Amino acid sequence: MEPKLICIIGAECTGKTTLARSLAAHFDCPWVPEYLRAFCDTHTRTPRRDEQAQLLEAQHAGELAAQRIAAQQEKPFVFCDTAPLLTAIYSDYIFADKSLYARARALHSNYVLTLLLANDIAWQADGLQRDGAQVRAPVTQLIESELAALALPLIRVAGLAQARTAAALAALQALDRSIKSAEINR
Repeated sequence: MEPKLICIIGAECTGKTTLARSLAAHFDCPWVPEYLRAFCDTHTRTPRRDEQAQLLEAQHAGELAAQRIAAQQEKPFVFCDTAPLLTAIYSDYIFADKSLYARARALHSNYVLTLLLANDIAWQADGLQRDGAQVRAPVTQLIESELAALALPLIRVAGLAQARTAAALAALQALDRSIKSAEINR
């Protein structure tokens, strides 16, 4: 059985990394960190417009690598701290560049579930890649619009740390039950 990719997406500072780590620990499965963070740390700057496609592909490559490791370890899930779709959205929002959407939309179909994180936790500065609390609402609207158009399995996750984790766990446990049920009925 191929490990299932779980997307954790939301605007900046909505707890994606914290939730990805928590779910990975709970299920003893790998997680894929946000490539943008590594890029900013390595280059000590934010990416330029011409580097956005590289970011998108690097995020996807990290997911594929983690999925191979999870398969070798016979793990059911890989938790993805953001998605190529978010790179496309920020490329549109910051650079008015819509060229990455087609690739990002195609890649998003690889996730069996998307967890969309609400903007209901306090924004805090976190390195170079943060644009500020004022971008969370418009970016969230872009994410919601894209996800609605894709019509893929989606769970909205809100609340403070424990409530947020509990909502995500409930969604994943339901998914796990449905996967096991489908395997039994084959």
